[in-house]
Amino acid sequence: MRVSKLFTKTSKTAPADEVAKNAQLLIRAGYVFKVMAGVYAYTPLGLKVLENIKQIVREEMNAVDGQELIMTSLQRKDTWEVTGRWSNEAVDVWFKTKLQDDTELGLAWSHEEAVMEMMKQFVKSYKDLPVSVYQFQTKLRNELRSKSGIMRGREFVMKDMYSLHASQEDMDQYYDKVIAAYERVYNRLGIGADTYITFASGGAFTKFSHEFQTVCGAGEDTLYINDDKTIAVNEEVLDDATQEIGIDKSTLTPVVSAETGNIFKFGTEKSNAMGVYYTDSEGKQQPIYLASYGIGITRVMGVIVEKFADDRGIIWPESVAPYKVYLVNIGDGASVHSDELYKELTDLGIEVLYDDRDVRPGQKFADSELIGIPYRVTVSDRMIEIGKYEFVERKSGQETLLTREQLLAKLV
Repeated sequence: MRVSKLFTKTSKTAPADEVAKNAQLLIRAGYVFKVMAGVYAYTPLGLKVLENIKQIVREEMNAVDGQELIMTSLQRKDTWEVTGRWSNEAVDVWFKTKLQDDTELGLAWSHEEAVMEMMKQFVKSYKDLPVSVYQFQTKLRNELRSKSGIMRGREFVMKDMYSLHASQEDMDQYYDKVIAAYERVYNRLGIGADTYITFASGGAFTKFSHEFQTVCGAGEDTLYINDDKTIAVNEEVLDDATQEIGIDKSTLTPVVSAETGNIFKFGTEKSNAMGVYYTDSEGKQQPIYLASYGIGITRVMGVIVEKFADDRGIIWPESVAPYKVYLVNIGDGASVHSDELYKELTDLGIEVLYDDRDVRPGQKFADSELIGIPYRVTVSDRMIEIGKYEFVERKSGQETLLTREQLLAKLV
């Protein structure tokens, strides 16, 4: 992609009412457009990052036999009434609407009940279990607080997966497999070393849950961890949780963190309430065990920005960056060489954002740092004379001069 073709432009300022660093940088760099508090549109640059995050998650969910689908945003009232989660007292983040005939509907904030209702049609026998389905969907939640940029939105992209099982044992085994898959996801996203599986409140889901919390100064949670980092507890359940697992809370150290994932075991609660059963090998009706697993795709994007950005702009891990190389052309004589390198790298499958604009070199360099592409390659008249390219790593700032062969060896 040529920068001259992008409809977005970088900016030195963000909206005055935007206090979150992640949103300020994403807006200035042209990844998102702020519509209102907690609601953001994603430009082609932003969408590429989201799709890269989604693909990592997709691959790991497929690896544990998840099947991708897409559920509806519009939800029937009666689907949720049977489990008690339609009322605003039980779930205070519903957005609700009405059809023209006054039929009341909800705008999906989660999909446990909806998935169970669908599975009535497909799961009849123990031979149909286990089954796991997941989706990437825009969720709508009437959050009271939306001051953390894309880390807490009223409209956001989420991966939610639901697994159905014939027994507690099978659910527990699968639950552990998903925990391992989540750990692989966070490692691939570049935040695994600072992400902990955490004992937490289940909120509107269950009494207790497991959260995946990433240490992040801009987070809204306080996490208590032990010295060897094998135990992590959310402050909101600190007393109950430490009593449950038998540990002295004074041995735990607090850190600020952001929730990047959340998983729950519902057991047979939903099945019994909704009448969703299967026939076992002896011909008897049995309730289905349900577990739920979420990852906030847009929230993860915001956390990555918060954790790695510096005073010059965003720093994307290579695994999620919209492009691998930011190619800079300096000088009239370098244009042909830049065009040739752009084509060569693109033909090799390397994604390149090519700054071909007729602007000052300083502006190109500043924009490359703000946008946060992992590597910058500069082609200039001076470099052509010595047969070299300037190669800069965004994360470290290290500059090296490379021949064409050395450059390709670095990037391919």
